[in-house]
Amino acid sequence: MLYYSIVFFIVAIIAAILGFGGVAGAAAGIAKILFYIFLVLLVLSLVFGRRRF
Repeated sequence: MLYYSIVFFIVAIIAAILGFGGVAGAAAGIAKILFYIFLVLLVLSLVFGRRRF
């Protein structure tokens, strides 16, 4: 998931350089959402991965 976030971020940077503002904004928004999902899953895996039942 972090890989896809980085890919969308790079697409956003390239689109911004080339002047495609709408595409850059959409790609940056998708990258931000994927990064937040990655962070939530990382925290959940750290919290529940340490517990032993």
